[in-house]
Amino acid sequence: MHYRNLGRSGLKVSELSFGSWVTFNKQVDAQLAEKMFGTCLDAGINFFDNAEGYERGQSEIVMGKALKSLGRSRDSYCVSSKVFFGSNENPLPTQIGLSKKHITEACHQAMERLQVDYLDMYFCHRADKETPISETVWAMHNLVAQGKVLYWGTSEWTAEEITEAYEFAFSNNLTPPTMEQPQYNLLDRDRFENEYGPLYEEYGLGTTIWSPLASGALTGKYLDGIPEGSRASLSGYEWLKKSMVESDRGQNRMKRVSKLVPIAKKLEISMSNLAIAWCLLNKNVSTVILGASKLEQLEENLKSLEVVPLINDAVQKELDSI
Repeated sequence: MHYRNLGRSGLKVSELSFGSWVTFNKQVDAQLAEKMFGTCLDAGINFFDNAEGYERGQSEIVMGKALKSLGRSRDSYCVSSKVFFGSNENPLPTQIGLSKKHITEACHQAMERLQVDYLDMYFCHRADKETPISETVWAMHNLVAQGKVLYWGTSEWTAEEITEAYEFAFSNNLTPPTMEQPQYNLLDRDRFENEYGPLYEEYGLGTTIWSPLASGALTGKYLDGIPEGSRASLSGYEWLKKSMVESDRGQNRMKRVSKLVPIAKKLEISMSNLAIAWCLLNKNVSTVILGASKLEQLEENLKSLEVVPLINDAVQKELDSI
């Protein structure tokens, strides 16, 4: 495992990390999670991603129990949470968004669920159009000053919103954001590479990218429909099934995925390894968040580190053309 600085911060995060969106509680129980975390830690992974909105907080509970049972030293790994969507099925107005009240209380609730005394990273899961960015920056700064959060950041904010947060923090001597958590993969590139481009240079923005496999599309398993037991087949995720294969956009994406198959075969690697390794070639990627519902999937994805040297300039050019 190699490690990269989280943006311009001094925090070293493993090139591959592990997250729990959809899978934890829904597909992965505490016993399997413990095995997965053990595998991750043994492989050198030191960052585990979560959010209040994942399975209404249950995902954090599963992660907290699993990490606690492994008994690893707290200073050997990092955990995160995200705030915005709330953890209640029918949240009251004060239980969602990025107000100072919700940010503060959600932080305390996440620490309790994860069984930790502080969060290494705390993300604003989306921008809140009804709360001034200045209020959000102040709330995050206060948590950092109190030692409850070490690094704070954003997720799926626009470059304009991120810039406003940085500039307000700088002009008021507050703690600025350190990282953004955007979607980034072979099929979804524009925001990360173009919109955020100036932010890497100007602010040293770190990134913890999610969905390197485009919710499984880049594994190739959806080329012949929706396999039983896959993420898109889960109850409550019908929207994913529609966007994956049923919509015009989904079908267009599947056509591009089918053109990637010969490249993976030529290199004698899996589609998953090709997609994950490609993400690591971008120097602005601090860490790639993996997701898995089976231990075998996790073990397969970890092999992506060995694949990076195979993706030379010629292969990259071929991938870009698709």
